Amino acid sequence: MFRLIVQRLAMAVPTLLLISIAVFAMIRLIPGDPALLMLGDMADPASLIKLRQSLGLDQPLIAQYLIWLKALFQGDLGVSITSHEAVLPLVLERFSVSVTIVLTAVALAALIAVPLGMLAAWKQDTLVDLGLVTTATLLLSIPGFWMGLLLLYVFGLELGWLPVVGYVPFSADFGKALAYIILPVTTLVLHESGVIIRMQRASSIEVLRLDYIAHARAKGLSERAVLWRHTLRNAFAPTWTLIGLILGNLLGGIAVIETVFTIPGIGRLMVDSIYARDYPVLQGCLLLITFVYVLVNLLVDLMYPLFDPRVKA
Repeated sequence: MFRLIVQRLAMAVPTLLLISIAVFAMIRLIPGDPALLMLGDMADPASLIKLRQSLGLDQPLIAQYLIWLKALFQGDLGVSITSHEAVLPLVLERFSVSVTIVLTAVALAALIAVPLGMLAAWKQDTLVDLGLVTTATLLLSIPGFWMGLLLLYVFGLELGWLPVVGYVPFSADFGKALAYIILPVTTLVLHESGVIIRMQRASSIEVLRLDYIAHARAKGLSERAVLWRHTLRNAFAPTWTLIGLILGNLLGGIAVIETVFTIPGIGRLMVDSIYARDYPVLQGCLLLITFVYVLVNLLVDLMYPLFDPRVKA
């Protein structure tokens, strides 16, 4: 296990380095002068030159990258052009909002969809299987933003059960915070449950056809024991990989849901920084999201032995 951890960590380091190069290059390809944005259109040329020198923009690109990489290792991601806040605390604060919603949604989706996927596999080619597959396909077919708008209209506007827009931190008021995240979490749970059900069903059907399952049934084990003790552990590995990918994708692509529900998360921050051409904030958002994506996939790989006994060999 220790050797596996070392190998995965060694593979993650060059990946993160390449990601930093890609993010740095993409930001530099965006049209516009950061110094001009910070000082405004009425700035005199001498002030522009002085600011470019202080930011290192007068250096070659390689030198700029090395300066930026050195500051990155020191935890300095720069200062926001629009709000003049330090980028790192700002990005981490917004990221904590997104993490709360995404982790809750993915956990609930897995707890609901994995048993339903196994049930569909166990009842293959029956009305139960047909109903679950049809429901999963329907959930996959509805775009997340459209599902969110439907939930807002029904439960927020028509019934008035839940708040329509806004966000309250859990540290301020737990009850109100819970009410504000119910709709976005439900939207993500419904959308992601469809793909998890289909994946768990497919992998469970494959495992249920193996010889050792027939042998377990021949020994007189109950169907519950066959499903949970022998089928789940060997069929869950592909679903676990999918859950890791969903988690990484949601952390990077939650901007649409946060815009629909006006949640001040990292996705909304990234969209706002694009419109404002706030390069330091955009750069910080991209770096954190890609770093978390790599970290999530690393944790998924390292936790494989817990779910798939064949990996231990």
